[in-house]
Amino acid sequence: MTERGKKIFLAICIITPFLLYCVYYYSIMVKNAPYRFSDFESITFKYGLGDSLNNTFNSKTGDYQFKDSRDSLVKTKVKFRKDDLLYLHRKATELGFWNFPEEISGKGSANHSTNSPHYYIEFKYEGKTKHVLFDAQNNENPKLNDAAKSLITEISNMINDVRDRE
Repeated sequence: MTERGKKIFLAICIITPFLLYCVYYYSIMVKNAPYRFSDFESITFKYGLGDSLNNTFNSKTGDYQFKDSRDSLVKTKVKFRKDDLLYLHRKATELGFWNFPEEISGKGSANHSTNSPHYYIEFKYEGKTKHVLFDAQNNENPKLNDAAKSLITEISNMINDVRDRE
């Protein structure tokens, strides 16, 4: 057998099945991903001081209520476009939101205050829901805190941008 024939035989017998298996395996992995945007339903975002999460937003209904500078409750509608939701979904994926614990709090720390800002973030999908309660005064894991604060900032900025756009 010539050198060229050996190379062709190697490619047919080993490399081609390996590549076909890789395509098959990863297509199944992508199809069965735990949190896919195609299954996305809504985002719920709540925040406030202590346990009173008075400021709320729900992307499914578009209801947004918050306390303004005069401490009066303002209710308005903020409707996200599909692109806005896709951006937040991708940002959550990038920041590792799916691996966050359900509660990120600083209850164990000595300077913990019950009046610190708290945030509740929930991404709802067809079969699954991921929610996180975040205490802004938490200082146990700096990387996790930074990721949670970044996601909170992104969601808040998106709400404000959409509100200004309308």
